[in-house]
Amino acid sequence: MHAMLSLIALLILLGILAFVVKVVLPGLGTAQVALPYQKEPALFTPAECSFLAVLEQALGDRYRVLGKVRLADVIRVKSGLSGSARQQAFNRIQSKHLDFVVCDPNDLSIQFVVELDDSSHQQSRRQARDEFLDKALGVAGVPVFHFPVKRAYAFQEIRAAIFEQSA
Repeated sequence: MHAMLSLIALLILLGILAFVVKVVLPGLGTAQVALPYQKEPALFTPAECSFLAVLEQALGDRYRVLGKVRLADVIRVKSGLSGSARQQAFNRIQSKHLDFVVCDPNDLSIQFVVELDDSSHQQSRRQARDEFLDKALGVAGVPVFHFPVKRAYAFQEIRAAIFEQSA
């Protein structure tokens, strides 16, 4: 009889423990486990920030520059593909970001893309990414301009490169 009471007490204790672990404890640690995020110190690297200032100066009020835009927000997969082909094509663009997207200031229609190429663009993997990006943007009708990272930029050079090729 004593063994039976001990077994029942043990089962009740295990039931209470299971309840506490399943219901009470998860709520206590949710913020720490489910949301492990922190703020980035800045949206742009110092090189990107420097380039952005000169790019905005070169473009003047004629355009609005947006930064760190997802490629899938600039181009989309054409309709008419099978579900798997569509998903595969979308997967290739969904996680890529563009340095700068230049838009018409009135309606934010996309005019062209500007990529700032640092030394990482010498790596074969990065070159393959850049080639895909250029081709995907090209077939979608979005011009893309590449500029190398420098210590300083002359807005006249940027203006000339963009407006001579856009004309």
